[in-house]
Amino acid sequence: MPALLPVVSRLLLLPRALLSMASGSPPTQPSPALGSGYVPGSISAAFVTCPNEKVAKEIARAVVEKRLAACVNLIPQITSIYEWKGKIEEDSEVLMMIKTQSSLVPALTDFVRSVHPYEVAEVIALPVEQGNYPYLHWVRQATESVSDPTVLP
Repeated sequence: MPALLPVVSRLLLLPRALLSMASGSPPTQPSPALGSGYVPGSISAAFVTCPNEKVAKEIARAVVEKRLAACVNLIPQITSIYEWKGKIEEDSEVLMMIKTQSSLVPALTDFVRSVHPYEVAEVIALPVEQGNYPYLHWVRQATESVSDPTVLP
């Protein structure tokens, strides 16, 4: 029996999906933390490209101040290749990754369009199905409207 202990301890390290595949059972979906209260898809990650860091920082600060976003990550020096007005273009841009409530994506989109220098601003959003519950809860709290409407325009 002692010879089986190393084998058993290694088996315990295998992910559940591998064990279920080995047993022939379909893998189970991870269940949300008991009582987490997170509704899959209620938070979104939105993506916006900007021509430079200055524009990206201005938009990022504004959407956080307006509580349209909890957090914005700026990813510098991406290369975008696209067709525009019949011509293939290649530009260096800054990518914004914006975390917000899914219900705020239309307002976020409208705001970005109103301040963005591009004729057609890229604003796309993907729902977050799973994640670290405390972080997702913080995103929700940070983007809830202020009770005093005079605080924010």
